[in-house]
Amino acid sequence: MNEIPIDGTLDLHTFDPREVGELVPHYLSLCRERGILDVRIIHGKGTGALRERVHALLRKLPDVESFALAGDAGGWGATVVRLLASGRDEVSQARTDAPS
Repeated sequence: MNEIPIDGTLDLHTFDPREVGELVPHYLSLCRERGILDVRIIHGKGTGALRERVHALLRKLPDVESFALAGDAGGWGATVVRLLASGRDEVSQARTDAPS
């Protein structure tokens, strides 16, 4: 895998599409650890297959608060992701697990 800066922007153009399944969750985890909660993933426009794959991954990740196409920050060639602040998901999980 290529070495990439953890700066809140992940450009998938330089990666093999087979790496996306591991790369996106790992990158988002590293961003969250560093307090970067707003992330832009550049997947390109193309046929939309990579965008759909990224969105399918994002739907499954518990640390993702929300995501949407980037609009002015890249149109439908990029997706903006909002991550949960560290601790928020643990607090909500603790409430779910607490006995009534």
